[in-house]
Amino acid sequence: MASPLLIALAGLPGSGKSTLAQALAERLRAVWVRIDTIEQAIRDAGITEDGPAGYIVGYGIAATNLRLGHIVVADSVNPIAITRDAWRNVAIEAGARCLEVEVVCSDPAEHRSRVETRVVNIPGLVPPTWQEVVERKQDPWTRPRLVIDTAGRSIEACVAEVLARLE
Repeated sequence: MASPLLIALAGLPGSGKSTLAQALAERLRAVWVRIDTIEQAIRDAGITEDGPAGYIVGYGIAATNLRLGHIVVADSVNPIAITRDAWRNVAIEAGARCLEVEVVCSDPAEHRSRVETRVVNIPGLVPPTWQEVVERKQDPWTRPRLVIDTAGRSIEACVAEVLARLE
């Protein structure tokens, strides 16, 4: 597998995105850029303004590591085209390949259960409610991407599907 490489994940909260990101980062010994962690650190610093800061910091961290030749797994909801375009541009500007992955959970009951019972491993982070997840605005995709459906599947199967696309 040639490096540098950006694996840019997108998907609703509870879709399995962070679980997949962590497993990919461990398997590939990659840098894991988790926007939830960055945004919570910004809030912990006393900055409460909602805005793009977390994503912008994430783009910078990813770009630095891609230029070093690393594999980077970007983990964010990425609901709008502008954020997906930005991740792709980070890879292009760093001379890296980019694999865009949309993570979905096609079983609404399973998805809801994940959202309502998830254990948050970022101190202070308040996860969204099911209603907030359902009401989240998402722009349609306009270019090809790998779609990983996590419903009823093991994380190992999902990781294998991503790795197969990279080969």
